[in-house]
Amino acid sequence: MAQEMAMLHDVARCSACRACMVACKQWHDLPADMSTPFEGQYQSHAELTPSTWNLIKMKERVDAQGNFHWDFFKRQCMHCADPACAKGCPEQAIEQMPTGAVVIHPDLCVGCGYCSHNCPFGVPKIDPRTHTSTKCDLCFDRIEEGMEPACSKTCTADAILFGTKEDMHRKARERLEELKAEGHPDANIYDPQGVGGIHMLYVLPDKPAVYGLPDDPVTSASIDLWKDVVRPLGKLAGAGAIVGVLGMAAVKGMAGRGKEEK
Repeated sequence: MAQEMAMLHDVARCSACRACMVACKQWHDLPADMSTPFEGQYQSHAELTPSTWNLIKMKERVDAQGNFHWDFFKRQCMHCADPACAKGCPEQAIEQMPTGAVVIHPDLCVGCGYCSHNCPFGVPKIDPRTHTSTKCDLCFDRIEEGMEPACSKTCTADAILFGTKEDMHRKARERLEELKAEGHPDANIYDPQGVGGIHMLYVLPDKPAVYGLPDDPVTSASIDLWKDVVRPLGKLAGAGAIVGVLGMAAVKGMAGRGKEEK
């Protein structure tokens, strides 16, 4: 039986070398975003794109005490334990693996965008070339072969760790105590339970909002209602409408033939 795995990003240790971004593109054979404009910042992309699944966000800020901070944050799919993207997918194109990885199957995806709309983190992106949804897959193919994801394997600062979810939680708690002792009273472990917990854990030196994270993201219960009730009824209604149209066409055809015979 496969173990439940998790990745941990220690934001305070990240050096923003972006080797993880390069490794991600190399492993998944993702093209460069040549149209990305230069805005005078060190950050390479403004946001995730269909061909950039892993992004180091770089933010300069000054705290209430006047101290300067340069925050480096690894943005990617959170691989929620209760994934809204998978629940909202009408084609069952998104699968949650036993390891916790949430994976999009491009051969089943129709590019409807429901996953992007329902994701509380706004992660999935629709590729205009292939008309399919894309996002980080936690290198599930590497995990199945006993390897770790390309990004964590490449990290030289020990800012990205990978292992069993139990081990990652233990390391996160240990690191949290260190950060608090170093003078970060708002340090926390980001693992929101509104989405069932996540397999992309973070140890944050400050509050989630500082890094653009929602404090309490949730997987809406209305997704189940739409998928299990509203959509099937819509299909039945659509099928009924088609049958009705065909029936009327048949009646009109019969009526026309009757007039011709007369």
